[in-house]
Amino acid sequence: MSTKIPATVITGFLGAGKTSLVRHLIENARGRRLALIINEFGDLGVDRELLAGCGVENCREEDIVELTNGCICCTVADDFLPTIEKLLNQPQPPDHIVIETSGLALPKPLVKAFAWPEIRTRVTVDGVIAVIDAEAVAAGRFASDPDAVQAAREADDSLDHESPLEELFEEQVQCADMVVLNKADRVDAATLEAVTATVARHLRPAVKTVVSVQGGIDPLVLLGLGAAAEDDLDSRPSHHELEGEDHDHDDFDSFVIGLGTVETPEAVEARILAAVAAHDILRIKGFLDVAGKPMRHVVQGVGDRIQRYYDRRWKPEEERRSELVVIGQRGLDRAAVESILRG
Repeated sequence: MSTKIPATVITGFLGAGKTSLVRHLIENARGRRLALIINEFGDLGVDRELLAGCGVENCREEDIVELTNGCICCTVADDFLPTIEKLLNQPQPPDHIVIETSGLALPKPLVKAFAWPEIRTRVTVDGVIAVIDAEAVAAGRFASDPDAVQAAREADDSLDHESPLEELFEEQVQCADMVVLNKADRVDAATLEAVTATVARHLRPAVKTVVSVQGGIDPLVLLGLGAAAEDDLDSRPSHHELEGEDHDHDDFDSFVIGLGTVETPEAVEARILAAVAAHDILRIKGFLDVAGKPMRHVVQGVGDRIQRYYDRRWKPEEERRSELVVIGQRGLDRAAVESILRG
């Protein structure tokens, strides 16, 4: 019997640093051929673009598959399973499959898919990695006061005290075989210790937490866990299974805004910060066509934290464009946000 191909599921909330971690894995693959499945919340395909342009020899565009028909945890039969089968049926199958989920995905339904007869004998979930934004959790952005929540639950089990963000945070951590506390350079030692304690409340036994900056974790740490997570589903709790709820993303809105050629990225950043201050925007990401510059400018924003950089030259055959994906909670005023971003 041939050895199963391992697959690593990388989950984590919007802007936690999943793409940076995946890119680090690619750049340090040591000759191992990785296939990447990328699922984003939003229509622009920023993460795939960033990975496809990484310039690493063993990172071929045909080995990067983007799933665009919705959240991967909700489309496993129609979208994800055919993609896995296609990768497995290649003349030269990958050595390892890395799956970057949408920031709004529940990991357990995806892990369940690996038990389907079509792929069960050919691929195994080597591990589920949850990437956590240490600074965001410390600020209470993605998990409100855990002590207050726990006290409320104990006082009245019939009440639902969880926000959609808080629930996602717990689902992703509870399903993990390893947790990466990312962006550790943005908090002090005491804050990092407090975040570690917050995460530890939701960890399953023996699950380890590692600290990273910009996803800089050695692949030897993350790949090769041998968890066979598809055979270990009962140990991974889920709110939706316990409560009999369906999972959808009606609590969140996403749209793309085109800006045309921009004079300076600094001016766009100022407008982004103004929009974030005025509206409940969780995440902004995209590309800018800066006047007079031959290179594409990347914008990544989580709350009021903005990262910008030039990543590569525009290709002769591609259309230069400035587009931003905006993601926020339901009811986000698109017209007002668009007005601010366009100045």
